[in-house]
Amino acid sequence: MKQRPGFPAKLASSVVKAVPMAPKPAGVQHTVSATARPQGLGMDSATVRQRMVQLLHKQGVRDDTVLGAMGSVERHRFVDSALVNQAYEDTSLPIGLGQTISKPGVVARMLELLRNGADGHLGRVLEIGTGCGYQAAVLSRLASEVYSMERLRGLHDKARENLRLLRIANLHLLLGDGMLGYAAGAPYAGIIAAAGGEAVPQAWIDQLAVGGRLVAPVVQPQQGGGQCLLVLDKTLQGIRQTLLESVHFVPLKSGLA
Repeated sequence: MKQRPGFPAKLASSVVKAVPMAPKPAGVQHTVSATARPQGLGMDSATVRQRMVQLLHKQGVRDDTVLGAMGSVERHRFVDSALVNQAYEDTSLPIGLGQTISKPGVVARMLELLRNGADGHLGRVLEIGTGCGYQAAVLSRLASEVYSMERLRGLHDKARENLRLLRIANLHLLLGDGMLGYAAGAPYAGIIAAAGGEAVPQAWIDQLAVGGRLVAPVVQPQQGGGQCLLVLDKTLQGIRQTLLESVHFVPLKSGLA
């Protein structure tokens, strides 16, 4: 297996607004302020999250690293208070601005595909579509460095607020056009997208490292415009693409809003 690329010590300047999360104290891993814990919900119990992990395993997710990451991130912190009791069900939930937080089964499936049995952490990963920040938080447990891009300012701000208390040092939030990727951080060991178009933008392919993998939904016009998961591997011999199961994500769009 090829060595995954590391991450740069310094990124070149860019028109994209990069907002690194606050650094965590030395020796502390992904700490959360005790005052931030919800009272009376019972959602901060590890038992609740482990039930979700057990369900994911029954659904076919076998990557222990992914399952561990899914079990360590408190999904209820990323959904609206009115929906908190559904946070650990295998369902997508609205997060505002016509967007949704993907159901845990889809998140775990895509992350398992992205890792592709990697030994240890991935290198640098680019996420297209930060949304509420949940998948970015899980990704931070799986990769050495994560750049997560969102085109909707309202969601970008919501993700910043959701992630603030987690103090994840290796996660950087970007406000920008996801279809352009983020060339300043390239090459990426992995790219994962939470929105689907009819084709993978060339910028993503260009920014993917040789030996890297991209996982994204794509529209299949010959199947009535539905979406399916695409796994794209960039090798020395060229690009290899594999189409997998049907999925349903929001459309991939350009520009800021």
